[in-house]
Amino acid sequence: MTAASYVISAAPQPALPVVGETGSYPVRRIWCVGRNYLEHIREMGNDERAPPFFFAKHADMLVPDGATIPYPPLTKDLHHEVELIVAMKSGGLNIPADKALDHVYGYAVGIDLTRRDLQIASRKKERPWEVGKSFDYSAPCSAIQPASKIGHPAKGKIWLTVNGKETQKGDLTELIWSVPEIIWQLSQQVKLAAGDIIMTGTPAGVSQLNPGDKIECGVDGVGTLKVNIGKPE
Repeated sequence: MTAASYVISAAPQPALPVVGETGSYPVRRIWCVGRNYLEHIREMGNDERAPPFFFAKHADMLVPDGATIPYPPLTKDLHHEVELIVAMKSGGLNIPADKALDHVYGYAVGIDLTRRDLQIASRKKERPWEVGKSFDYSAPCSAIQPASKIGHPAKGKIWLTVNGKETQKGDLTELIWSVPEIIWQLSQQVKLAAGDIIMTGTPAGVSQLNPGDKIECGVDGVGTLKVNIGKPE
């Protein structure tokens, strides 16, 4: 089907820059892993024996490095969650863990912005998390580092600061489920494909954000990301 056959204007393709490349990486879907660092599970008061689960954000919720993000509506408790992002170059169903890294294009740094008050209210009512997790500008992301250049990071500091004060700090070695295991698990639920990105979970130290806050975060060997929180739209 050509663009001329649409009855309304087609939305632009969400994409991320790639370090060292003039072309960009087209994003198909955003998948997020819940509860993948032990200390974060404990700070949120959840069952640390439970396996991880997955939820989604829409691709047009991506925010580039350096952006100012409007403080979102409906919440009084916006939180940051820094995460390693995996960008897929291919996929399939039931990908074995020992073959999973063959499908990875590269890695980036992201923030899973969360309307925590809405997430907790939904959880108490046994409703989906979407209102707390999936909203405009909720997925800041750095440029992608190709795995062909940096390999597949399995260790290294992951961190986030707010106004220069470190609030989150962990190491990729603390992931309960490794990147290959995450891909294996998720590919049992959905057919993964090129353009899918996966946010792999956050370490402890999540905290509240307010208009005017300046956020910087990073993963050793992958990159850094800076965004600011602005006034509500």
